[in-house]
Amino acid sequence: MKILLLGSNGQVGWELQRALAPLGEITAPTRTETGGVCGDLTRPDRLAATVRQVAPDVIVNAAAYTAVDQAESEPELAHAINATAPEVLAAEAQALGAWLVHYSTDYVFDGTGADPWSEDDATGPLNVYGQTKREGEAAIQASGCRHLIFRTSWVYASRGRNFIRTMLRLAADRAALQVIDDQFGAPTGAELIADTTAQILSQPLDRAEISGLYHLAAAGETTWHGFARLVIATARDAGWPVRVTDQAIEAVPTEAFPTAARRPGNSRLNCRKLETTFGLRMPDWRGGALRALDEILACETTGGSA
Repeated sequence: MKILLLGSNGQVGWELQRALAPLGEITAPTRTETGGVCGDLTRPDRLAATVRQVAPDVIVNAAAYTAVDQAESEPELAHAINATAPEVLAAEAQALGAWLVHYSTDYVFDGTGADPWSEDDATGPLNVYGQTKREGEAAIQASGCRHLIFRTSWVYASRGRNFIRTMLRLAADRAALQVIDDQFGAPTGAELIADTTAQILSQPLDRAEISGLYHLAAAGETTWHGFARLVIATARDAGWPVRVTDQAIEAVPTEAFPTAARRPGNSRLNCRKLETTFGLRMPDWRGGALRALDEILACETTGGSA
């Protein structure tokens, strides 16, 4: 299997390099053109040429414009990366007969209610980021190419900037914290997303009926406040220098932290379709979060970087 992987330096892309390696030959271009291949999603002509040159069996697009607040002032750039580029990739996949794997987000929904969102629920993005991601989904679906679109939520990883590292830093520096407690979802590790993708791509892909849109997120639910409490309590038990006490982690509403882009209150995703179609079971969010936290703490303790 020949795989073209875009966004290989991002949280999910980094894990995909590992997870997809046993499946075949991976080409993972960067934004800088090298040897005629280019992974810059703002250059549709070079993106199309790259697909034609590599001629992959599977295109995996883990690249995206994810600066949610900044997207409000850069809608054209967000649209180019999140909508136009997937449309180009879909057209090239259709021409080649290749599969396109693409990642989307819970932000395509308006965040109302308390039930987990299903794939056939009506969308209603609250911000530019969510709107452009929905446009990317629609372009892929309209192209006629064989595709797997995975909507996920609250993505974190053990490397780079992420919520876990932010909470560790703040807990060590401050005697009190305020964390949002009225947004609900399931923190989902980049490792889980990559491993699930690899599991699915290792299955026979000759069934036309599997082409479609799926929700891919960890099981269970929490709030950002609940996530923070788990991270800080675990770090304290591991001997991490934590100043803040459990009682000083205050639960606050979304309005306490005004942002340029509105966030959905309900980011729960129903993953039954994915589990049934591919014979998988999404694990509870706590296991992945604790593993990532262990990696981060071990790395910080030894002076390494992740």
